[in-house]
Amino acid sequence: MSMNNSPNVFLDPNANRFQVNIINESHNSNEASQEDVESDPPHYEETSFTEEAHNRLRISYRPGKRELYDNFLQNGEKPEASLHPCDTHNKMYYLQTFGHNTMDPVPKIDYYRNTGSVSGNKLNRPSLLEIHEQLAKNIAVSTGSVERVANGESTAGEETAASKEEEKKTGFVKFGWVKGVLVRCMLNIWGVMLFIRLSWIVGQAGIGLGVIIILLATMVTSITGLSTSAIATNGFVRGGGAYYLISRSLGPEFGGSIGLIFAFANAVAVAMYVVGFAETVVELLKESDTIMVDESNDIRIIGTITVVCLLGISVAGMEWEAKAQVILLIVLLIAIANFFIGTVIPTNNEKKARGFFNYQASIFAENFGPDFRSGEGFFSVFAIFFPAATGILAGANISGDLKDPQGAIPKGTMLAILITTVAYIGVAVCAASCVVRDATGNVNDTVIPGMSCNGSSACNLGYDFSRCRSQPCDYGLMNNFQVMSMVSGFGPLITAGIFSATLSSALASLVSAPKVFQALCKDNVYKGLHFFAKGYGKNNEPIRGYVLTFVIAMAFILIAQLNTIAPIISNFFLASYALINFSCFHASYAKSPGWRPAFRYYNMWISLFGALLCCGVMFVINWWAALITYVIELFLYIYVTYKKPEVNWGSSTQALCYIKALDSALALTTVEDHVKNFRPQCIVLTGAPMIRPALLDITHSFTKNNGLCICCEVYTGPRKLCVKEMNSGMAKKQAWLTKNKRKAFYAAVAADSFRDGVKSLLQASGLGRMKPNTLVIGFKKDWRNAAVTQVENYVGVIHDAFDFELGTIIVRIGQGFDISQVLQVQESTINTVQSMHVGEFNQKLLEASTQFKKKQGKGTIDIWWLFDDGGLTILIPYILTIRKKWKNCKLRIFTGGKVNRIEEEKLVMASLLSKFRIKFADINIICDINMKPNKESWKFFEEMIEPYRLRESCKDITTAEKLKRETPWKITDAELEAFKEKSYRQVRLNELLQEHSRAANLIVLSLPVARKGVVSDYLYMAWLEILSKNLPPILMVRGNHKNVLTFYS
Repeated sequence: MSMNNSPNVFLDPNANRFQVNIINESHNSNEASQEDVESDPPHYEETSFTEEAHNRLRISYRPGKRELYDNFLQNGEKPEASLHPCDTHNKMYYLQTFGHNTMDPVPKIDYYRNTGSVSGNKLNRPSLLEIHEQLAKNIAVSTGSVERVANGESTAGEETAASKEEEKKTGFVKFGWVKGVLVRCMLNIWGVMLFIRLSWIVGQAGIGLGVIIILLATMVTSITGLSTSAIATNGFVRGGGAYYLISRSLGPEFGGSIGLIFAFANAVAVAMYVVGFAETVVELLKESDTIMVDESNDIRIIGTITVVCLLGISVAGMEWEAKAQVILLIVLLIAIANFFIGTVIPTNNEKKARGFFNYQASIFAENFGPDFRSGEGFFSVFAIFFPAATGILAGANISGDLKDPQGAIPKGTMLAILITTVAYIGVAVCAASCVVRDATGNVNDTVIPGMSCNGSSACNLGYDFSRCRSQPCDYGLMNNFQVMSMVSGFGPLITAGIFSATLSSALASLVSAPKVFQALCKDNVYKGLHFFAKGYGKNNEPIRGYVLTFVIAMAFILIAQLNTIAPIISNFFLASYALINFSCFHASYAKSPGWRPAFRYYNMWISLFGALLCCGVMFVINWWAALITYVIELFLYIYVTYKKPEVNWGSSTQALCYIKALDSALALTTVEDHVKNFRPQCIVLTGAPMIRPALLDITHSFTKNNGLCICCEVYTGPRKLCVKEMNSGMAKKQAWLTKNKRKAFYAAVAADSFRDGVKSLLQASGLGRMKPNTLVIGFKKDWRNAAVTQVENYVGVIHDAFDFELGTIIVRIGQGFDISQVLQVQESTINTVQSMHVGEFNQKLLEASTQFKKKQGKGTIDIWWLFDDGGLTILIPYILTIRKKWKNCKLRIFTGGKVNRIEEEKLVMASLLSKFRIKFADINIICDINMKPNKESWKFFEEMIEPYRLRESCKDITTAEKLKRETPWKITDAELEAFKEKSYRQVRLNELLQEHSRAANLIVLSLPVARKGVVSDYLYMAWLEILSKNLPPILMVRGNHKNVLTFYS
């Protein structure tokens, strides 16, 4: 085509190729008045597609216009242009665009202005209803039924059921609340501190503060016990103890991190208790002067022998371990009773010299207040005592071995806390009421007559221990860790009690650690640790876990320093307690309907206070150990969150996430929509998402992290079968989206027809402001071979989308979207010659289905923005260009225009795009859209629609009427003649697309709209077919004619 830039051409009214006639149509009068902007008919010239056509791909500048064009790009302004906008406020107007009468306007900046804009008048583009509905009042909508478009895989969803193997095994040993919880908790709480540290604690803090220390520790454990009871009674509890309770409440992230820490803490606790036992044995060896090597090495030797024996008892089975625990408890109770009996047995001179005077009011009064020495204070003494209060989870840790965990855990745990607290307070008060703080142990240190006692209770009782003020003494509450042995009626029983307390605690921890670890490994939170999930024997004993615990315990036993091990253990236990309390609070706060604990004596705010108290106590005991604990827990939490284990335990985290989402959705409903916040929110008719991955991928490209994407499937057929199939596949298909990192939802409906199902989805999908505004559908490639009802349903869905004022995108790729046959071949194990040939075709189809997953190379996205639809046609490709996979593609704009206004049209479009801040590489004004297509193209179109033509003009009236009744879907001669110009345009557009955009990475084209009841379904399908034939991937887009772009800030 020759392009003359002389002004005369633009002044010549006969040289126009893009003609716009404004037509006023009044529905109240039979007369139609027409006001022609250009009175002459369109003038066609011969077309040349050589060098001039190639040059048309670039913006050309008239002399002196370059500076003006640059100014547009910088300022987003345009000079006055002789455009003639039509006012649609009062009367209906339609334009003669591209030589065809239509109400479709071309893209224009005035449609995007605000009302009252000072820079120009806002125009209202014709609504989608005005374009879509026929001008006559009688609207005919054809309905029909069609089988489901996409038959996805509908196998039953894989449901993960908790294994009940443990409960079903023959001869499995189950414990009641006394033997399983009460005994274990009492033995674990009563540790070595009771016999060899409690007297020192009450000596430092005094009776008053000593009792407060005990009660403060009890407060922590009691609140934790209440929270544990609440969680344990909110459903069936399996093995895993603290790990199980936390993970099922807060989810795998918290449960997995604290579970590993808790199991490790129990393993190290074995070492702590064994070292405590070994220290006592070494003290006895020192008294008898039978040290083997030296104190440290003797502790290591005795500790190693002890842990091997305990391992043997544990491996022998839970039944043997339980029997051993009962024996140890009896010994422990006898030892405690022995102490209380000893306090009332009259003392002798030797014991008096060591500070024991039976119950004396003066000693009680003297020891009531604190006397902190050697840099000790309230919190340091509390830190030393607190490990004595731990062990409340000993029963919960073997929850899988309990007959009734829901009843046993609350009853046994709370009663154990009560009994042990009373015992601790009783021992502390009795010891401080009978024994002075300092004593020399020398029976000759009696009071000299006339000596002033200065209020000393020992002096008033006849003993002078005053030299203890100037030099260290070996006896008394402050100096002798064996006070309980001295006070008791029979000393060796206290030693037996120490042995019982340490060994029972070590045994309980040795059993707890593998049980918790086994539960953790069974859940496969840490895939590398699944090896330790296997159990052996009728009790499903975690033998591998026992061996691992033994190795860890041995490593810490070799340290042989109790004070080094204790702080780490206490902090790990406290971290578990804190999370249990937080779990109870979190579950209550989330208000999940599933949170219905049978145990009612808890309060969410007390649980929160308990969690904060535990965290505070952690730092009081040892700040650096607390930091280490938090760092380890945070690392494990991040690891589990990153790995995302495939588990669903209905945690309170999920419940709270739901509440937050619900609150946000409700809050969003109060916010008015604004054009600046518009984003494509798409319903994608993929069927099962794995069947049409390419359709999902191209949609996901412009909705990911930006808008809503719902993959939809319609099931047709018998209602019961459809609903069953739909429900069984729902979770599987959503899981496929998650696994393939597609940020989309899956929705399905059962309906009588495909169109009815889509209608339901278009109307009911979404929530509040998060409702779909765009329908994305694949082009029906097989429409010529499909049943009439299928074509009617397909076109009907497009009509419905327009009726519901949704934008519509029809996507077409050469190979098509459906890869169900590829999936069937992949699942089939039959390898035949025929399947090999099929495989070659399937490989091409499979490659086509992944084309939008790949990074697009340098190229173009060609936008044929022929009609102004509110801006969706330009917004979609713009969003694509800001994605990583499409960022190398440049935007080329194609739009219609007059041959005598090419430069002005370019400048107007450049101004419009620059105002929208959309970068582009090129603008092309196409002036010959309304030319007739070449004969070959038109012949192809006629041959394509020939099977669907009625040809009534060739038949008599009676026959023609009969054919119309029998085949109302066929294209009549009258219809074809009425829409001949529009058919020409679709064919011609394909020629232009072939000419200009054959090498594009993607084409985005304005979707033609067919009026309901006027344009037949097969003629509309023929338009879409000829328009998109033999082209790169193409998106035919039509917005809902409401602004989705604005140039206002």
